Amino acid sequence: MPNGSVKLQSIKKLGQENHSYDFTNEEPAGSYMTMTNSKDNEKGQKNVDQPAIRVGFFQLFRFATCKQVLMMAAGSFCAILHGSAQPLMLLVFGLLTDTFIEYDIELNELADDRKECVNNTIQWKRNYTAADTLNQTNWSLMNNSTLEMLIPLKNRSCGILDIEYEMTLFAFYYVGIGAAVFVLGYFQISLWVTAAARQIQLIRKLYFSKVMRMEIGWFDCTSVGELNTRMSDDINKINDAIADQVAIFLQRFTTFVCGFCVGFVKGWKLTLVIVAASPLIGIGTGLMALFVAKLTGMELQAYAKAGAVADEVLSSIRTVAAFGGELKEVQRYDKNLVSAQRWGIRKGLIMGFFTGYIWLIIFLCYGLAFWYGSSLVIDTEEYTPGTLLQVFFGVLIAAMNLGQASPCLEAFAAGRGAATIIFETIDREPEIDCLSEAGYKLDRVKGDIEFHNVTFHYPSRPEVKILDQVSVAVNSGETTAFVGPSGAGKSTAIQLIQRFYDPKEGMVTLDGHDIRGLNIQWLRSLIGIVEQEPVLFATTIAENIRYGRPGVTMEDIIAAAKEANAYNFIKELPQEFDTLVGEGGGQMSGGQKQRIAIARALVRNPRILLLDMATSALDNESEAIVQEALDKVRMGRTTISIAHRLSTIKNADVIVGFEHGRAVERGKHNDLLERKGVYFTLVTLQSQGDKALNEKARQMADKEEEAGRLSRAGSYRASLRASIRQRSRSQLSNLIPESSVPMAGELGPRAYAVSQADKSKNAIPEEEEEPVEPAPVARILKYNIPEWPYMLFGSFGAAINGGVNPVYSLLFSQILATFSVIDPVAQRKEIDSICLFFVMVGVVSFFTQMLQSYAFSKSGELLTRRLRRLGFHAMLGQEIGWFDDHRNSPGALTTRLATDASQVQGATGSQIGMIVNSLTNIGVAILMSFYFSWKLTLLILCFLPFIALSGGFQARMLTGFAKEDKQAMERAGRISGEALNNIRTIAGLGKERSFVDLYEAQLDAPYRMALKKANVYGACYGFAQCVIFLTNSASYRFGGYLVRQEGLHFSLVFRVISAIITSGTALGRASSYTPDYAKAKISAARFFQLLDRVPQISVYSQKGDKWDNFQGNIDFIDCKFTYPTRPDIQVLNGLNVSVKPGQTLAFVGSSGCGKSTSVQLLERFYDPDQGRVLIDGHDSTCVSVPFLRSKIGIVSQEPILFDCSIAENIKYGDNLREIGMNEVISAAKKAQLHDFVMSLPEKYDTNVGAQGSQLSRGQKQRIAIARAIIRDPKILLLDEATSALDTESEKTVQDALDKAREGRTCIVIAHRLSTIQNSDIIAVMSRGFLMEKGTHDQLMALKGAYYKLVTTGAPIS
Repeated sequence: MPNGSVKLQSIKKLGQENHSYDFTNEEPAGSYMTMTNSKDNEKGQKNVDQPAIRVGFFQLFRFATCKQVLMMAAGSFCAILHGSAQPLMLLVFGLLTDTFIEYDIELNELADDRKECVNNTIQWKRNYTAADTLNQTNWSLMNNSTLEMLIPLKNRSCGILDIEYEMTLFAFYYVGIGAAVFVLGYFQISLWVTAAARQIQLIRKLYFSKVMRMEIGWFDCTSVGELNTRMSDDINKINDAIADQVAIFLQRFTTFVCGFCVGFVKGWKLTLVIVAASPLIGIGTGLMALFVAKLTGMELQAYAKAGAVADEVLSSIRTVAAFGGELKEVQRYDKNLVSAQRWGIRKGLIMGFFTGYIWLIIFLCYGLAFWYGSSLVIDTEEYTPGTLLQVFFGVLIAAMNLGQASPCLEAFAAGRGAATIIFETIDREPEIDCLSEAGYKLDRVKGDIEFHNVTFHYPSRPEVKILDQVSVAVNSGETTAFVGPSGAGKSTAIQLIQRFYDPKEGMVTLDGHDIRGLNIQWLRSLIGIVEQEPVLFATTIAENIRYGRPGVTMEDIIAAAKEANAYNFIKELPQEFDTLVGEGGGQMSGGQKQRIAIARALVRNPRILLLDMATSALDNESEAIVQEALDKVRMGRTTISIAHRLSTIKNADVIVGFEHGRAVERGKHNDLLERKGVYFTLVTLQSQGDKALNEKARQMADKEEEAGRLSRAGSYRASLRASIRQRSRSQLSNLIPESSVPMAGELGPRAYAVSQADKSKNAIPEEEEEPVEPAPVARILKYNIPEWPYMLFGSFGAAINGGVNPVYSLLFSQILATFSVIDPVAQRKEIDSICLFFVMVGVVSFFTQMLQSYAFSKSGELLTRRLRRLGFHAMLGQEIGWFDDHRNSPGALTTRLATDASQVQGATGSQIGMIVNSLTNIGVAILMSFYFSWKLTLLILCFLPFIALSGGFQARMLTGFAKEDKQAMERAGRISGEALNNIRTIAGLGKERSFVDLYEAQLDAPYRMALKKANVYGACYGFAQCVIFLTNSASYRFGGYLVRQEGLHFSLVFRVISAIITSGTALGRASSYTPDYAKAKISAARFFQLLDRVPQISVYSQKGDKWDNFQGNIDFIDCKFTYPTRPDIQVLNGLNVSVKPGQTLAFVGSSGCGKSTSVQLLERFYDPDQGRVLIDGHDSTCVSVPFLRSKIGIVSQEPILFDCSIAENIKYGDNLREIGMNEVISAAKKAQLHDFVMSLPEKYDTNVGAQGSQLSRGQKQRIAIARAIIRDPKILLLDEATSALDTESEKTVQDALDKAREGRTCIVIAHRLSTIQNSDIIAVMSRGFLMEKGTHDQLMALKGAYYKLVTTGAPIS
């Protein structure tokens, strides 16, 4: 039951690999196959300079042991045998056909009542011939029939052929081959998969242990993310290349070879005729791949324009919102979608054309083969009908299997590409091998370290010299401090002592021995290091300390914790030393982490202690404690301390000053101060800064004490730590000497609390988006309703395409029937008409394929465009807070528009076509079969579920396994990820070996899973392959019975069997089509989630207050506010300030004090958490958003312009009406812009470039001012509008602003005091509330914060 069905898959959008075609062919033997032509040209273009694949195919197996080689050899042998099963089947099938036809001819002969069967040959009945010779004279009686009888009959045997017995024999052949196929299929898969699992486990182990041995310089040049993907994805690719794919490739290739052999041996003439037509199909598929690639490219390019619009708009959403441009932008986006839609539809049409063309060729081919073949059977009698079928299907099967073998080649190529880098890493010898046994171990270590003319640069940045001829001696038992500006090479010197790197020139010695000659693990075991950002591992506190030295007792751990001042806080934790510190130590505060790290360094009982800014990240209180701990442990050890805070260095024995990679001075604190060198400048800079800060800190602390009693502490009482610190702040400032207040801009504890909270918060939302329930199809279709005529026509086309398969089996069996017709003339005529019918079917399917493809691509593209527009519209309608969430970054949103919308197509257009196609296919086949022979049909239907199941089951199995594999590998992945991210810490502790062991232990589970998978997958594969053999065996045996007992015509047996089996595979195909469908439903659900989200501040709704005489009275009453993405930082803390119409209010204060935030509340980008903003006495939350924003004009520090002309950018100021050119020019004149624009060649039509990149800052700023003026706002907001300009532009812009301010309420935020002196009210803010307000003169008289600012003349930041 042959059948070559071609299935068109939807071409996936956005250049995913195109598996555009699946040809499936149902042979007698049957296994159902798919030939996929897919293009991977994207991969080939990346590495041009050296070949990306430097590993030969057989080198992939270099880690196989003898046992595995044997397994693979046995597997290959099975695969080759399995491959020859199908062509073998054809031989049986040919004999079977001949038997049926012979039997039918005998029946036809004996149907003539003048013939009888005598001695097993057919002869004329006696009495007929006798009568004839008597009447020879009477010619008038002679007629045709009697003339015919005078010719002696050909020798036709009769009565020998027992059709049922023959069929039983054939059934046993089928069952035998089926059983063999099951066993061979099982072994070929399970042996290969098992062998591969072992090798992959070995490759993972080797790769990870080699990576852990690499020197640190190698990690500088290789990103950790890349290593992690290599460990997961690349090794999986190797797995794909050396596992079941090899077996399947061998099997298919053997089938290809054997199929052609059968064809050529049995009948070379017909084989050549069929082969001659095949280039036409090849040309068709080739051209189609070419066109589809080109058109996909065009479509992507067309969409890229729309994508750029979306990206531009979403990146500058605040500007769009402020000027009410949402609907205008949606229109602009939609305009750009039209061309993408056009290309998509063209692609659909072209694909339809080529699919139809390929179908047409296939049917013409069938027609030709049967016509020529039948002439060979009947006229020259070279072939029997069975031979004809053997040749025909031999060539067909061969072609199919060649097509199916090609995807395996891609897997091999991908595997070799992935193996290239992995094997090169495995073969690479590390320059500093941390696990080598070589090198001396000294008996006594005194601890003198000396640098001799050391020159060094990092391997990742060879052009930058970090250390330049450094010579420094560090004496044992002393504390030496390295100081100097950052980048002077202090930390690098420490890393050289640990031998993370080797110096390029010179040497580092320990007690006079070059450390390159010492054993690395031993050397590192002498050194304890405490880094600036200590790394803890995701385990308990005790385990973290134990990492310092293997085999350490609990007493030692407790002692070390006591020395490090960590014991008390650990004891206060509920689980004490068994408390988990969290990923990267995230559950601990900075001070706690630091002290655990110190305990870990101490438990080593090191001779040498390296402190790399060990206290810089701490607030005062923790610093004091940690510093005390460090002072305790330094006794009697060689200590090198790097620090920026001088308080921590003053009491060092020796201070070494670094500058530009050289050690420039050395001595004690007082000596160096007298030298007035590097150290002196550092000290003086720092103490000045400290004094100023301390002053301010004291004032702040007093203020905060009062405020804190009421509302303050609430905001971060979340953590007890913070509140304790709050209370102790006032005492601290008396205890700790002045200079130890941190240099960081914001003051101590506060800054610290924030950064901690920030970190732990940011760690959480990194999780992927919350899972969504797949959307109901009904709702997706609802969006597609306007296209119902297209969908109707498409379904009509699909229905006819579905009917083609059963019609094909009808024609095929009809041809077989003609071979048993006795009359040669009738026979010839019938054959010709059938061949013509093949041609007709081909032509019809050509047109219906085009119709189906075009109609569905049209409806799909229209749906995609509609969804993109709606999605974009919904995005622009969200409140600004929604865009702050990192999951809604402009990049993420544009991708969502691009991919999700186009994936939704998969649930409507092509999917419906596919379903209709399968349903009609199955429906027509079953109706036809029941009509011809209901008994046989019922028998075969019993097997149908298995055929459909085996296909679906195989697909399910593989996806299921992939998922379980992934979970099993995740545990190993966590270990490798933690190890690679903290490689420096692990190297410092010498813990590489234990991480390798941990990782290897985790590999056991995936390996065992793979073995289980090998068996299950092998069994499934074998079963899937043998089901069809068994079906055939049962149905032909039963068919023989029906032919004999019930006189069923033999051609009907073939008709029913081929019709149902092809429809069964259609069913299997429909079920394999679901991944796209599932993906589409999830994409749609994500989309609907966006469409259904109700924004907290709605831009599109017209609800809310509006009033006519808008004055511009603004009052902030006790406003409190935190940003939704950072709920733990109070930005506004009870802000009270009001402005009368026409007044100018200026906000001043350091950055982060809430100036810009208050402006955003006024624009209603956000609403305050507590308190109210009143506009003309109306609460801002009740005012209509579009109305309110239409009264406000804003000029911000970095004005955002859109990628269009200057005139269009100015017109953007008012999107509610059409603006004439005169208005634009008058606004430009007011903004001092007109003269400059007139000097440009294209004047107002000059394009400003993306984000205004073609213009200078001052020019952009003036366009933004013109844009605000044209709006004619009642309220003007100037957010640091001149801060980024040079003096000259500033003057021009300032004049423009002063002009613009006339008669409007104005709020100014500025850092330069000159710009705000003439404001009506100046409000000085700090930390979210008002410190003082009044006019310039009043505030100067107060001699408060403002006075200080003006007199020191410092910019406020």
